[in-house]
Amino acid sequence: MLPIDKQVVLARMNGIEKEVGMLKKLAELSYDTYKTEPNFQLGEYHLHRGLEGVFNIAAHINSRKAGGSSGGGYKDIARTYGELGFIEKDFAQNNLVKMAGYRNRLVHFYADITPEETYKLITSNIDDFTVFLQSVRKVLEHPELFGVTVE
Repeated sequence: MLPIDKQVVLARMNGIEKEVGMLKKLAELSYDTYKTEPNFQLGEYHLHRGLEGVFNIAAHINSRKAGGSSGGGYKDIARTYGELGFIEKDFAQNNLVKMAGYRNRLVHFYADITPEETYKLITSNIDDFTVFLQSVRKVLEHPELFGVTVE
């Protein structure tokens, strides 16, 4: 199996952390301020970029473990990340799968996205990014626990 490319993963993690930082700033706004331009559009933008980073990293790591792959849809990537033991299965099945679904909504149903739903996500579910990033750090620091290697 190929090793996890640590530099690639760290760069993407840094990108996610920047997006989350921007989302946290937007979450500090009142809803009435958030729903005005350009705040709502910025919320969509940073959510989309953060979610793309999550699934890019998960696909990369999944593909480095025997029995894993980087293929399938985003929800498959989320489930596999949990099934391979990189994160708790329950978190993968519930939170990561929902994140994948929202990523798909942002890409394919962008015209239906409302300020209310993105505001709710950034004020209520932003910590899901942190949980995911913690799992990635653990994989990078202790790859032997997960049956992978890191270069």
